[in-house]
Amino acid sequence: MADYILESRVWLARARAEVFAFFADPRNLVLLAPPACRLAVVSAPARLEAGAVLDLSLSWLGLPLAWRAFIREWDPPHRFVDVQVRGPWARWEHRHSFLEEAGGTWVEDRVTYRPPLGPLGRTAHALVVRRRVRALWDYRTARLGELLGPVGSPAG
Repeated sequence: MADYILESRVWLARARAEVFAFFADPRNLVLLAPPACRLAVVSAPARLEAGAVLDLSLSWLGLPLAWRAFIREWDPPHRFVDVQVRGPWARWEHRHSFLEEAGGTWVEDRVTYRPPLGPLGRTAHALVVRRRVRALWDYRTARLGELLGPVGSPAG
C-alpha cells in the first residue's frame, strides 16, 4: 500500500534555538493538539533526545488509542525525526526541520504515513482520514501562531 505525505512550512518570528526548545519539550505536544483529540503524555523524558520514547494516549474519531513514538534522529537545533513504534498507523514518520531566515525560523514538517487495514484504510483515507489529518495540521499551525507567533513570512 502506498504511503501518504503531508508537508507544511511555517515561519515564526523567533530564534531557531527558542523554537527548537519548544518542540524538544514533550509537554508542548498537548498544546498543539485539538481538545477533541484528548492527547495526553503518559510517559516521556523531560526533554527529547535521540532514543527517547514517548507514550501518548489520544482519541481519534472518538476511539481511545495508545501511541508510542521513538526519536530516531536528533540534531539540535536543526532537525529531528520521530517514528511510531506502536499505535494507530501502519506507518508514521515525522521529520521536523528548523531553518533560520531573516531573524526568524522556518518550521518544516514532512509526515509520511499509512493508515492500517490495507484497502479499507485507503478508502477511509479518501473519505475521512486525509481531511482529519489536514485539520490537525491546520490547528497545529494556528496554535503555533498563538504560542510562538504570529506565523507569517520573513520581511524581505
